[in-house]
Amino acid sequence: MVNFILNQKCISTTLPKGLLLLDFIRYHQRLTGTKIGCREGDCGACTVLVGEIKNGELKYRSATSCLMAIGNARGKHIVTVEGTNVAGLNFIQQCFTDEGASQCGFCTPGFMVSLAGFALSNTAATPQAAIDAVNGNICRCTGYKSIERATVKIAQKLAENKQQDAIAFAVENNILPTYFTGIKERLLQLVDPVNSSTAPTQSLLQFLGGGTDLYVQQHDTMLDSEIDFLIDNSALNGIVKIDNRCYLGATVTVTDILESPVFQQYFPSLQAHIKLVSSTPIRNMATIAGNLVNASPIGDFTIFFLALNAQLLLSDGHNAREIPLQQFYKGYKHLAKKPEEFIEQIYFELPSASTKFNFEKVCKRTYLDIASVNTAISLQIENDCITEAHLSAGGVGPTPAYLMKSVTYLKGKSINENTINEVIAIAQTEISPISDTRGTAAYKRLLLGQLIKAHFLMFSGDKNLQLAH
Repeated sequence: MVNFILNQKCISTTLPKGLLLLDFIRYHQRLTGTKIGCREGDCGACTVLVGEIKNGELKYRSATSCLMAIGNARGKHIVTVEGTNVAGLNFIQQCFTDEGASQCGFCTPGFMVSLAGFALSNTAATPQAAIDAVNGNICRCTGYKSIERATVKIAQKLAENKQQDAIAFAVENNILPTYFTGIKERLLQLVDPVNSSTAPTQSLLQFLGGGTDLYVQQHDTMLDSEIDFLIDNSALNGIVKIDNRCYLGATVTVTDILESPVFQQYFPSLQAHIKLVSSTPIRNMATIAGNLVNASPIGDFTIFFLALNAQLLLSDGHNAREIPLQQFYKGYKHLAKKPEEFIEQIYFELPSASTKFNFEKVCKRTYLDIASVNTAISLQIENDCITEAHLSAGGVGPTPAYLMKSVTYLKGKSINENTINEVIAIAQTEISPISDTRGTAAYKRLLLGQLIKAHFLMFSGDKNLQLAH
């Protein structure tokens, strides 16, 4: 049984938990404002809001319902475009009307819902933040400028809220209907025993976190699979700092990382790095453990955490063991784990004042695209000498690559032009790219070399670290 609130309606369903929320909304509830577009999380036509109580606070985030199983709606408030309606036009709808920001209208519900999520977020109400809120929504009619003007108006209205609760402000200003003020209490009555579970049930066919790639790869299989919904397991969530280590639960999302005070403190360029990773709705759903287990050769956060020398805690529900992330990949989609094991936790040593970290990614499009090549580096530097190094690269072989020979070479070296050229040459011996739709093998080799240079050029901008010649 899955219990949740859909707009104002309490839902209790025994349908297969792997059924996509999009299909449940349209075919079982006849809420056809939510559109079917790409079914891969790219177009945003199916965007909904997902509200859940975390640490006693009701938080809303946008999500693509074409990649969300109804099992992951358990205990949450799901909002479709119909659930944002008031008498007449709400403020967001009025802005779109005034600016001519809707033409065929197919994509418009997704934009409306994304901006409703922005109105309920803790994000600073700037025009750029409003535009970023719809970075997962595609429109083929308007040319975007009219949409941009509408989002700027919405940001200006939200900026008027200085201290008031976001939900109260949205209701008071006709942005959202009044029923939102009672949702928190209603959700508290929907708490499900699964949230206090300490371990997933064994013998299930599939473990599911966010599903943002699994449903793309195995859509038909997932619909009928028996699934253990890891994302509902509170024991597998949270980001904490203990001594000099950072621990992440398996179901931590990319957005959780972006909003984490720990990551914000230790990774000053975090926002720039994460801006290169997918769209806002996908970041809201995608789990870090899912990114690692997916084993994509170009998984952005796999490359990120490889350069942090992250360690994994694997569990089968009874027994646990640790393994370095760099030993986790044995071949293409072949992992050093048993079928019944799942990632319970990820941890790494936090950077010190002498640590330099950088992440680089190049795709056919600058944003919202899969990498042609991505790479990350972490260097510990004492007295102009590299005392510790980690370098990773994606898109250059069948697995996410930890460049061991390059790392070994870097230790004990000073940073100068010769060191950079030499480590690029060594890195070329450790990779085996293939030609595909994202570029030729020769291009990927060239790209990795350029991105390694980019790492060091980023460091050279540090007033405490200048490249020697």
